[in-house]
Amino acid sequence: MTLVELKNVTVRAGGRTLLEDVNLSLDSGEALRLFGPNGGGKTTLLRLLSGEVSPVSGQRTYVLNGVEQKSAVRARRSLSVVGPDAEAFYLTRDWEQSVQDVLLAAFEGDTLKLWDATPEAEARLSEVVALTGLDALLERDFRTLSHGQRRRVVLARALMPQPEALLLDEFTDGLSVGARAELGRVLADVHASGVALVLATHRPEEAPELPWRTVRVEGGRVSEEEAGSPPSTTALSLPIPPGTGDLIRLKDVEVWRNGARALGPISWTWEAGQHWLVTGENGSGKSTLARLIAGELHPALGGKIQRPYLTRDLLTERRRTVGIVGAELGIRQRRDWTGKDIIGSALHGTEGFVPELSVDELEKVMGLAAQLDLVDLLPRHAETLSQGQLRRLLLARAVLHAPTLLILDEGLDFLDAGSRARFLALLPELARGGTHVMVIAHRESDAPDGLTHHLHLDRGQIAAVSRLPVASAT
Repeated sequence: MTLVELKNVTVRAGGRTLLEDVNLSLDSGEALRLFGPNGGGKTTLLRLLSGEVSPVSGQRTYVLNGVEQKSAVRARRSLSVVGPDAEAFYLTRDWEQSVQDVLLAAFEGDTLKLWDATPEAEARLSEVVALTGLDALLERDFRTLSHGQRRRVVLARALMPQPEALLLDEFTDGLSVGARAELGRVLADVHASGVALVLATHRPEEAPELPWRTVRVEGGRVSEEEAGSPPSTTALSLPIPPGTGDLIRLKDVEVWRNGARALGPISWTWEAGQHWLVTGENGSGKSTLARLIAGELHPALGGKIQRPYLTRDLLTERRRTVGIVGAELGIRQRRDWTGKDIIGSALHGTEGFVPELSVDELEKVMGLAAQLDLVDLLPRHAETLSQGQLRRLLLARAVLHAPTLLILDEGLDFLDAGSRARFLALLPELARGGTHVMVIAHRESDAPDGLTHHLHLDRGQIAAVSRLPVASAT
């Protein structure tokens, strides 16, 4: 039975055609995989299927619970896109919402739990918790969870209204190998129960083993096509950056977030001439370390962080000398900021809010945008962009000011192969000019050769520190 059918559908927004003349059907219990380049239309297609956006022409038909309808009202309450944007509502507000509250609210298609749960909601909660393995997290504040834990919760949230289909946007990005395998098993169980899956991804090889039908989405058009092997990439190596002395010193540092210890106690030093690889499972403290170094988080009383490379350790100076890309930064950009604002803010140590750029500053922004094939995104507003498009702008922002410290916290997530290659090609020249790189990654392919040292974290503490082989540091 067909759940959703699109006939000659076109979607436009902001004067742009995002999808054109799309014909696609999603059947009950099907596994549909979408792939294609950044900006090709994958996220828009998911939002179209979920009812978040409407076609300007063509026909969209739903058959949910056996009832045929053109209206997306029922779809909006039972179908949701599961991905990083689904977490943003809870992470950008100072409201304490337990995992249990997040799930119970979703039973009726709401975001916040504003009523006492019905027996039916409690029963469904028990079923979903058993399926997704969330028993130990039910009382936790959503904001304190790791990437992997949050992703599992938003998956469970989407399952609460007993949907006939799950729509997954770049679901595996930001997850460790272990977390990907664990959630892959959950998705396999969900699919086995008869729920249809739609997965949009730049890494089709990481999709769980299911009988996928694969569709390519590019230039706003949809075509049946098998995903090929990941393209080979040109090898590059980071040169040793110039400089002497210590850049960052941590002494007995602990970081607490919303009442839970996220990092520490740790003592560690980042010296000039070092590029670092940081690894660990989701929840090990990697992102907390990155944000601590950048000055977004601060150590608890008794711990100390020093930045000897700065003459004055002020927030404005940190922002002018540190480039950082991570999940939290992306969430904070979902505002009425243009691509030009996002990139140009690096020159003034701000986020998004930027005074009128000088002629020289604008030339600098335009030059980097041309290098990274971003010129068409400069006038676009952040809330209209896909995850991949926004990430490309944030990477440009991170390197525009040739920072002393460049921290890539799963920074290459959401990117297609071409975008990854264009960005990585910038790093050797930056390193020769004095940029020291820290890469936080779950995939070997996201860590360029030339990283000199390895820090492994486990449950917020240092598990191992080592020097990487000489062959990787040339």
